[in-house]
Order: sequence, then structure tokens, then C-alpha cells
Amino acid sequence: MTHASVLLLEFSPLAELGCKLREILESRANKSLQIHRETIVDFNGNVSKDGHKFSPQNLAKLVKRHDPDVIFLTMSQESLVHAPALLQALGKTPETCPVIVVTESDEPNDLFALLELGAADFITPPLQAPNILPRLWRQIEQTRQSQTVEHRLKEKIGLRQLIGESLSFRSVVERLPAVARCDATILISGETGTGKEMCAHAIHHLGPRAGHPFVPVNCGAIPTELVENEMFGHERGAFTDAAQTRHGLICEADGGTLFLDEIDSLPTPAQVKLLRFLQEKEYRPLGSTKARKADVRVIAAGNSDLEEARRTGRLRQDLYYRLNVIPLRLPPLRERREDIPLLARHFLLKYADAFGRSSPSFSPDALESLSRYDWPGNVRELEHLIERAVALAEWPIIRGSDLDLPTRILPPPPSTFREAKAQCVSQFERGYIQQLLQIHHGNIAKAAQAAKKNRRAFWELIRKHRIDTQSFKENIPLH
Repeated sequence: MTHASVLLLEFSPLAELGCKLREILESRANKSLQIHRETIVDFNGNVSKDGHKFSPQNLAKLVKRHDPDVIFLTMSQESLVHAPALLQALGKTPETCPVIVVTESDEPNDLFALLELGAADFITPPLQAPNILPRLWRQIEQTRQSQTVEHRLKEKIGLRQLIGESLSFRSVVERLPAVARCDATILISGETGTGKEMCAHAIHHLGPRAGHPFVPVNCGAIPTELVENEMFGHERGAFTDAAQTRHGLICEADGGTLFLDEIDSLPTPAQVKLLRFLQEKEYRPLGSTKARKADVRVIAAGNSDLEEARRTGRLRQDLYYRLNVIPLRLPPLRERREDIPLLARHFLLKYADAFGRSSPSFSPDALESLSRYDWPGNVRELEHLIERAVALAEWPIIRGSDLDLPTRILPPPPSTFREAKAQCVSQFERGYIQQLLQIHHGNIAKAAQAAKKNRRAFWELIRKHRIDTQSFKENIPLH
């Protein structure tokens, strides 16, 4: 059996409750559990001299010293008034782990309040091993599973469609937790249907703003004359039809995240106001004489080439650089073809369940056709095609003829191993060189040094793959 460490914190310890819990945890059947017991002096100081006075710092030291997988916190009904301070302090320790509160209170309001305060679970008398031990091991298992990025994303926000094993896709997914912890603006680029809003959802829900609103806005769907009103709101009497004050989307997102899709569709006046808001965290509703503040994280995205939009003036250069603090690029489906079968099977099961179809599968020719198609609409197009195929297919096996694919099919794969290898090497070289040039802002000498290649040989590779080094030089942020 897996070994685990448990920290038993007794706050105003109850002889009967604490002793029974220790008896269950320390029984011979639980040799795989390492039990640490600590007593916290309550706010009145009425506990034994070997107890620890309560403070967030002392509590953090206790948790760090024992490094538990689960914390049991025993509290009397009278001491529950201190639960908010205790749970808040435990939630802020670097070694955060599940907290199970053991209390004599059976008042539903008290117990549900504990969950709202951050407790993972609660246990009330009578204390019995069959009730305590399964909960303990379930919390330990969930905590250990949550160490993987994929599990955290799928369990916390239910993003079951974040599916893919390709390097280009996983390199983005694995950055999301770190990106979510900071508050910098993010610019997500990618073609239509690559999952930009899904990515923004993940960042929001993985970060400290998860309990606040996530407000998505399609900038291209708002009529030009209404953009500023939608974004910033208006005061009563600001214009003819303004019969009452209306809060804008920025106000609606206060404390949370504002996701601006198709950011390059914003008209220039709105871009200027948005830039000011990003810099000052202030905005002025239409018709108002006072500026208002809002605590909002902004994530922007664009379907088109945002660099081109910046160069042509469609997207203001100063706004572009202000948004592009953390750039994320979602690869099109044609650049991660190895994920197509995984995604196709996921959508197949999803819509088979929705339409009441049993045991569906793909024929080999169907999977081959899916893998060879160019997917201009990316994952969204794949999902809609599978949905249509499941709805219309007359057989449990989806055949190539059931897919109704457009004629835009890629040529068959290389006939020989050598040809296939040459294609893979070429794709790797191009992607690797582009990545180095982006990191070193188009400086060929530094990129060649990082690759540990002769500068001339590195330049020949650039020429071979027809890479425009100037485009990388223009990516240098302006401060």
C-alpha cells in the first residue's frame, strides 16, 4: 500500500474526539500512515504549555516541517468561530494540502460553511474507521493525481476537449498553470477553431481569479458605433436613448478576466481607451465626468496575423505591445496531425452518447481520410464533421463514405521510409530555427551560438527554409 503522511492539528482538543480519531489513524491496519500530532493554543490560551500559539507564520512552519498529504483539524463547536482564520492560514501555506475538519457540530450551516471556507471535507461523530479511512485515502489519491497538468485542467474546469499528445500542443498546455499564476496580459494567436477561448478559460480557472467572472467578448460581433458603450458602459442621459445607467463589460468582469477575441476588430477610439485602461486600470463610461477603477485581467486573441495587423495599423502598435506581454500560439490541426485520431474518437463518443448510439468506431479508411484532410476550420471543423457523421450514419462503424469530407485532401504519405524521414527532419529544422530566432529577436549570431552551430552553416539552414529573419527582429518589445 502507498505510504502517506497525516498531520493531526488539535485546536481546543476534545479528549473524546481527538482520542478516537488518533485511535483510528494509529491502528495496526494503518501502518502505511505516518501520523504527526500538534496542538494549537486557541485564542484564549487555555491549552497545555506544549501547544503552539496560533499565527499564520507558526502554522506555515508546522505544515512545512511535517509535509503532510492530508491535515485533520479537530474543532469543538465553540471553536468553530475561529475556523475562517485557521482555514485561510492553511490555504496560504506553500505546502497546501487537503484539510478535513473533524467537529462535534452537526449544524448544516456550520458544516457547509467549512466547505466554502476551503475545507476539503468534514467529519462528525460518531467517528468510525469505515467512514474516515476511505475519505482520507480518496483525498490523498486526488491530491497526487492533481500533480499532472492535464488532470488539474480537466478536473478543475472540466476541459475534456484539451486533448492532444503532440509536442506543439503540449508545449502550450504545460505553460498554462505558470501563466495563470501571474496577472500579466496575454495575447493568444491562432487560426479559427484552434481553441483560443478554451485556452483563456483554462488560464482564468487555474489562477487566483477563478472565483470571479470570466467575460468573453467577440470584438468583431459588436457594431462599431456600439463598441465603446458595450465595453465601458454609459451614464443616464449620456445620449438620447440612455434612460438609465448601464454598466459595461469591464465593470462586469471586475475581479475576474476579460477575454477579448478578434482584438484587431476594435475601432481605433476603443483601442485608445482600452490601452489607457490597461495602463491605469481606469476607464470612463460615456457621459461620465469621473474615472472608475476595475481590477480586471485582460486576455486578448486574434484569428488573423496580428503582426500584420500591427504593421498595417489595424491594431495600434502601443496596444499590441501592451497586450503581448505573454504570447501564446495555438497550432492549427494540420501541424499536429498525430492528435487527429484522439480528437476524432473523443468527439465520436461524445455525440454517440448524445444521440443514443452504442459502441461506435471508425473504419481504417475513415481514420486515414481524417488524417489526410487539411482542416482549415481546425478542431471546431473536426467536431462538427464527427457530429454530423454520427447523426446520419446508419451503421455503428463510421466509414470513410460517411464523413462527407470536402475534396481538400492531402496527398498520400511518402511511399518510402527515407522520404518520410526527410519530411520530418525538414519540419523539425524549420520549427527549431524559427523558435531560436524568436527567442533571440532575429539575432543570427546568438541563435547559431545557442544551437552550437557554425554561423555560416546556420545561415544556410535559414536560406534553405526561406525564413524571413526581419519578422523576428520586429518582435522586440518597446518599453
